[in-house]
Amino acid sequence: MDLSRLLTAPTAGKRFGLQELFWLSLSFLFAAFFAIQALQQAFSSPYLVQDDARQHVVWMMRFSDPGLFPNDLIADYFQSVAPVGYTALYRGMAWLGITPLLLHKLLPIGLALIVTGYCFFTCLQILPVPMAGFWSALLLNHYLWMRDHLVSASPKAFIYPLFVAFLYYLLRRSLVPCMVALALQGLFYPQVVFVSVGTLVLRLLRWQQGRLSFSREQADYRFCAVGVGVALAVLLPYALKSSEFGPVVTAAEARLIPDFASKGWSEFFVGSPWHYWFTAKRSGIFGEFGTPIPLVVSLVLPVLLRFPGQFPLARQVSERIVLFVQVILASIGMLLVANVFLFKLHLPSRYTEHSLRVLTALAGGIALTLILDALLQWARRQAQRQHYRQQWLAWSLMALLGGSVLLYPTTLHYFPKTNYLVGQTPALYEFMAGQPKETLIASLTEDTNNLPAFTLRPILVGSAGYTLPYHKKYYAQMRQRTLDLMAAQYSPDLKQVQRFIQQYGVDFWLVDRSGLTAAYVNDSKWFKAYRPAREAVLGSLQQGATPALAGLLERCEAFSTETQVVLQADCIAGAAAG
Repeated sequence: MDLSRLLTAPTAGKRFGLQELFWLSLSFLFAAFFAIQALQQAFSSPYLVQDDARQHVVWMMRFSDPGLFPNDLIADYFQSVAPVGYTALYRGMAWLGITPLLLHKLLPIGLALIVTGYCFFTCLQILPVPMAGFWSALLLNHYLWMRDHLVSASPKAFIYPLFVAFLYYLLRRSLVPCMVALALQGLFYPQVVFVSVGTLVLRLLRWQQGRLSFSREQADYRFCAVGVGVALAVLLPYALKSSEFGPVVTAAEARLIPDFASKGWSEFFVGSPWHYWFTAKRSGIFGEFGTPIPLVVSLVLPVLLRFPGQFPLARQVSERIVLFVQVILASIGMLLVANVFLFKLHLPSRYTEHSLRVLTALAGGIALTLILDALLQWARRQAQRQHYRQQWLAWSLMALLGGSVLLYPTTLHYFPKTNYLVGQTPALYEFMAGQPKETLIASLTEDTNNLPAFTLRPILVGSAGYTLPYHKKYYAQMRQRTLDLMAAQYSPDLKQVQRFIQQYGVDFWLVDRSGLTAAYVNDSKWFKAYRPAREAVLGSLQQGATPALAGLLERCEAFSTETQVVLQADCIAGAAAG
């Protein structure tokens, strides 16, 4: 049997045959295997939510029950920044009876299969070898499941299927579906539209005979003109929309905000220029790239293409691979523009990390196929010459290379990376869920961020992802609320506690049993983000001051566990008045 026919033989014509079916099925098999592992985690506990979904999905439970989160600052803010298409999808599914919290667990497997199919066929537009499509799809799935973008079911989860679909239809010169993909990008994740339009513009240019010239293909101008029109149509509403939460923070203002500093939750201004421009999460070209394998293998591709004699399959690579260069230039160009207009176009890394993951997966799959084909051809020649030792060496190298890529994720203890969070205090969640929907909870415990997801009741403040520093009015309100809560919780003055409850309309106050001590404050990650408040509270406690709440733990207890106490705010207010 000639294995080259199954492994690396180019497809003949446009007919979809057994070779394509085999490799496409194998691609779907691996994608489904990864996704099912995540799905098993998603339903492993009744109290489980994905990290980013706490901000981007939980507020949409309003679609299933309009009475939830009334006048909630946090829910209102994340609703205001959610893309239109993303919101419409969850709203529509809620109308059909699938709640947002259920949908966010189910979507990743569907999105993974969609992006796998598009990646497979996109690769075939460049190199018509189905095995190359398999390797590209596999590498892209490695990317997807080594980060929590896809599994979050947040807006960034839709980047990959929509961007790869755009590339596929662009390569096929299918105008209408290409523009549909572009429009959906704007409705689900607007930043990627700039990269797509930039790619269309760059396709008007050609590098021929050592100089730059304009394309002679009418289709390039048609795609560009229609693409710009579609982009303007979907992006204009965002540009004209004024946020009730104030303007976006400027670069100068951000430099004064602790969250943007090194080690801050929204760390942006890092010290090393290399780290800033290449590897930083929010500013680097590669961001949090995940696995380096596709990137490393993809960098070999330009070298392989220069030696078709040694890598015969390189002759089958289409000239349309120039699209890779165009996307890279568009992505890096937008990263530079985003740095010039810092935070107006959100974070610079968002314009490169996603598109470069797609490109390096495609290029890596093609490079891997060229190398495996060269080894296969070498093995055949050695067999014909009866050089069996060299033949086995070639087969061993093929097995080592292919096996390493296939099995690499199994060496990682966090694959697939889901960032699913499991609630540790079910009794507390049941108690809170039984309270009126307008119940407002004040707390500085580690469990605070999970309460909206597990109880569907609003919290006064949350740490980390809840206190985003990008819109000034929202950030100012959240920061002030947090400072006021910290001051009140540890104040020895009961009247200050009463004023706080009255000001914010708090119904319950959740505290850890050990939470009113200096040791607790000293170890709290939340307090470390508010250094002046931390120092003030620590100073008061170390001087012997006793928080007023400490004397009310038994008297005003509404519910308790071994580690936590829920205080009734009305009781605290009454005690203060007395």
